Amino acid sequence: MSEISPGSSPEELLSIAVRVAREAAATARRMRDEAIGDVQTKSTDTDVVTAADKAVERQVVETLRAERPGDTVLGEEYGGAEAAPGTVRWVVDPIDGTVNYLYGLPQYAVSLAAEVDGEVLAGVVRNAATGDEWTATRGGGAWRDGRRLACSTETVLGQALIGTGFGYDPLRRAHQGRVFAQMITRVRDIRRFGAASLDLCLAAEGKLDAFFEKGLNPWDHAAGGLIAAEAGMVVAGLNGVPAGPEMVLLAPPALFPALHDLLVELDAAGGP
Repeated sequence: MSEISPGSSPEELLSIAVRVAREAAATARRMRDEAIGDVQTKSTDTDVVTAADKAVERQVVETLRAERPGDTVLGEEYGGAEAAPGTVRWVVDPIDGTVNYLYGLPQYAVSLAAEVDGEVLAGVVRNAATGDEWTATRGGGAWRDGRRLACSTETVLGQALIGTGFGYDPLRRAHQGRVFAQMITRVRDIRRFGAASLDLCLAAEGKLDAFFEKGLNPWDHAAGGLIAAEAGMVVAGLNGVPAGPEMVLLAPPALFPALHDLLVELDAAGGP
């Protein structure tokens, strides 16, 4: 584990993260009705960002800076600076699942993680619609409602329920659709819920057997990736590359090789 300053143990960081995420989730839920009238676009016309995304991220950043002025923050809406060696960087997705948020589907979350030198030490994902909450610390396990989580024990790819997601760029979606079409006959089924952080938590508690997606950003998987890993999943990219924008793949150890090889065969990390 990275050397960190006093007052920055994984447990202390998680305590802060949980409190900040709960406050942020309450703001997101409260703002939903008014926020849907202030929709802008980001990368394409289908990638929406609301006033709530920005307001929630500002709230998180301001709270963290007031409490821990020496830390840095990386957020989806406003970005952030690189952290100095040995210092804490917070990685926040203020509303993961913005389209669900707009439509009133109960699958949108606040995701907040604390990392030092690129290693995530603590993370929380809170479903703002339902209040469901998942947490983890590095080496301390993954938890939900006082229950320690363990991932699926499925070993047969053909019996596995797989989660995934799709990007906003039409060309990327087309490639991902081709991968989907070839995979669907070789697994039990595929689910797409629209919020990667929640998908990772569902996999951590065995409600999905595995998950993969190309194009995720650090804020999409920092907290959820730690939660999945602490629940026993292998979290990685393809061909020995760490999880990142080219691929985030997580599966139980016994299932990982078969799913990994299928994704390589289908060129899941390829395309735009």
